[in-house]
Amino acid sequence: MAAFHPELALARFLPPISVGPRLSALARRGGPKPIDPGPGVTGQEIVVPGPPDGPPVSLRLFRPATATGAVPALLWVHGGGLVLGSPDQDDRANIELVRELGIAVAAVRYRLAPTDPAPAAVEDVYAGLRGLVAQAGELGIDPGRVAVGGASAGGGLAAALTLLAHDRGEVRPAFQLLVYPMLDDRTVTRTDLRSLTVRLWTAKSNRYGWTSYLGAEPGSAEVSPYAAPARREDLTGLPPAWIGVGSLDLFHGEDVEYARRLEAAGVACELRVVPGAFHGFDGVFPRADVTLGFRLDQVRALRGALFG
Repeated sequence: MAAFHPELALARFLPPISVGPRLSALARRGGPKPIDPGPGVTGQEIVVPGPPDGPPVSLRLFRPATATGAVPALLWVHGGGLVLGSPDQDDRANIELVRELGIAVAAVRYRLAPTDPAPAAVEDVYAGLRGLVAQAGELGIDPGRVAVGGASAGGGLAAALTLLAHDRGEVRPAFQLLVYPMLDDRTVTRTDLRSLTVRLWTAKSNRYGWTSYLGAEPGSAEVSPYAAPARREDLTGLPPAWIGVGSLDLFHGEDVEYARRLEAAGVACELRVVPGAFHGFDGVFPRADVTLGFRLDQVRALRGALFG
């Protein structure tokens, strides 16, 4: 069995709990509370028009308080397996990005499965991007320097968003930051992952998340690339990307393959694989050197994409 990274070795004591209907319902009722950004950063909730036949979409926007002129922005999509989570869970990390880079970060609130299956989430995220760009002037954001990013299911939605934006031609993200993204429903059908030392997101959780979002059996032939981006055959013309994942992550195989296919399609993609890291390791061990390095790599990639 594969070994944990030495700094993450205590993860062997984490029980491999799986997400299902009861746990996701409990998590929705007891989510994190918004935090005050403190001095130097402003925070506000903005509302933009939603998708056709959908409700308005809200974004939790943080911006440097003393910035003059238009600043670059990151549209951030939270994780939660497509069935739970909220923008508030990433407040601290998003505020840190504002302080470190001097950019705005807008975390989008999207509808969750199974109450609202595909394409609700990706359409909400797309509406969030379109609305952010439309209001860029009054928000002090440079519409030509807007990256998209997310972690886990949020990373998968960010990748799907770039496909949708490419095909509709209304807005174009400058970059995609994909943190251990959930890209391929067909991973559910794999039988060679049973010995993997997974934590936080298990094969059983993956089946529940994808089944809830797709409203169909994962691996089915009719799954849209806008739901599972790895289904996309032609990846040409997409924004440059950064993909980071641990070698013990359930999504390792699909993420490495997506990075390979982006490069093969002529899309610049930097892949960062963390040996011995499991899904969400950075949230469990936020002060470990391996986590700090993983985060610094994301900051560096964003800086190069938005200021290079």
